[in-house]
Amino acid sequence: MKNMTMLHARHKDPFADAIKGADYDVQDNLVHIRIQQRNGRKTLTTVQGLSADYDLKKIVRACKKEFACNGTVIEHPEYGEVLQLQGDQRENICQFLTKSGLAKPDQLKVHGF
Repeated sequence: MKNMTMLHARHKDPFADAIKGADYDVQDNLVHIRIQQRNGRKTLTTVQGLSADYDLKKIVRACKKEFACNGTVIEHPEYGEVLQLQGDQRENICQFLTKSGLAKPDQLKVHGF
């Protein structure tokens, strides 16, 4: 039993941030940018956490034109309205959001491989 507690003490829980509770849910308006694997080499980039004050459909329209990709706004039951863009657009969307003033660089949190 001693070895098991030593093992747990040395290794950091990768999901500790997700389990922290109510304090962690108040996230200072973080914008989460994630990449999801579809099939084969196809990927989706999702952007969650933009303010509801912005017209997300106009943001998607501008992103589609600038990045030459397709995209849409979906309604997620847990996260609310989420932007979806085709391909790995993580770097492009970070630059776009900071350049347009929609988010500050310290508000962006990029997830993915």
